[in-house]
Amino acid sequence: MNRNEALTSAATPTTHVRNRNLFLITIALGVLLNPLNSSMISVAMARFQGVFHTNFDTVSWLISSYYLASAIAQPIMGKLADMLGRKRLFLIGLVLVAGSCALAPFSPSFTWLIVFRLIQSLGSGAVYPAGMGIVRNVITERQSQSLAFLAVFSSGAAAFGPSLGGVIMQYTDWPGIFWINFPIIVAGFLLAILILPSDKVTQSTSQHTSVRQVVQQMDVPGIVLFAIGIVTALLFLLSLTGHTLWWPLPIAIIAFGLFAWRERKAQTPFLSFTLFRTNRALTWVLIQFTVVNVVFYSVFFGMPTYLQEARHFDTQQAGLLMLCIAGFSVITSPITGRWVATSGSRPPLILAGVFMTVGSALYVSLHSQSPVWWLVIVLSVLGLSNGFNNVGLQTALFQVSPKEVISTASGLFQMARYMGTILSTVLLGLLFGQHLSTEQIHILGVILAVLGACVILMSARIPKNA
Repeated sequence: MNRNEALTSAATPTTHVRNRNLFLITIALGVLLNPLNSSMISVAMARFQGVFHTNFDTVSWLISSYYLASAIAQPIMGKLADMLGRKRLFLIGLVLVAGSCALAPFSPSFTWLIVFRLIQSLGSGAVYPAGMGIVRNVITERQSQSLAFLAVFSSGAAAFGPSLGGVIMQYTDWPGIFWINFPIIVAGFLLAILILPSDKVTQSTSQHTSVRQVVQQMDVPGIVLFAIGIVTALLFLLSLTGHTLWWPLPIAIIAFGLFAWRERKAQTPFLSFTLFRTNRALTWVLIQFTVVNVVFYSVFFGMPTYLQEARHFDTQQAGLLMLCIAGFSVITSPITGRWVATSGSRPPLILAGVFMTVGSALYVSLHSQSPVWWLVIVLSVLGLSNGFNNVGLQTALFQVSPKEVISTASGLFQMARYMGTILSTVLLGLLFGQHLSTEQIHILGVILAVLGACVILMSARIPKNA
């Protein structure tokens, strides 16, 4: 057994679990932390401006930096989980989130609050790929139903996060947004110790693996180049909505070029290009998930703005209408799990693309006097697509990814989500500008319908057995 095989063996837990439901609840308590904390904080933005005496543009970095850090941390932590053990990284991630949530309410400045948010992102970024890697190895039967169960938690956390944050703000002020994590973390940590299978350790692996060997296996130069490329590329894209910053673009191009050269030469590359060349199905799943999230978050972020600015709904009315997306997403997830178990991922993903295309095209029918019931129909159609996509693509990822790198693949999967999220904000910024009208929402609908049609074509490429 060579070093790589030994390391991956060390991270492979037993496939037996005593209580399937309790096992899934344990993983769910971990994986919901990232979407919960990325959405819950949105309701406290105005409060942060007053507390730290700053403006909205500065405060918005609490959200942007979280997405940037998550996009970078997820694949890195996934790689670490594959190397050092998934249960170990799962527990470390929970500890990091707990530490950040304990310290953030006492931040002496806004800069320190950003630092604690980055630590929170790093911790939750470790929990997701580690947890999904454990699920891939432990759950060998009815896997799609298990993913549907987890999707209800993760999508529900993202959708209902702002509502929960609003209630917390009303009774405890902004520190409560961090403290609310503790019951989840404590329960998840204790259950993880008791329920999750231990990481198997061979004599030649982590018991005798030095820090230097871990650093060599992690390909630190490659990770640094990857991080520089991601950060500068996203800084350039985010600046397109206002005063464009051109200097990050050449840095991103150079960093990605050096990263590609490094990964071809490295003995243990951070991201093996051979994996993507030989596994085109995995590559297409990641691309499709990015496009799906461009569409979803363009709706998730854009529609509330339209409802409030163009239709003059108040925040409560807009929030209730947006529950159509969250509600139907939660309802369709378990249905999709059963469907995937019998027919594979391709049929529900094609249907998801159809719903996405039709729902986006229906944007063109909206006007200043569109009745509420019609808005409900449009948003419900888009909500149906989200439930099919989440479970279908996660199952497809499990089927097309080699078992020994499943945590790395799960990290890349989450990175695709955040890339889609950031690209959606760029699209909305370019399209809406300083003013939002019904005409602009029509243009957005056409763009999203074209992307939905692309999703249908990509879904047809999904292998039949995935």
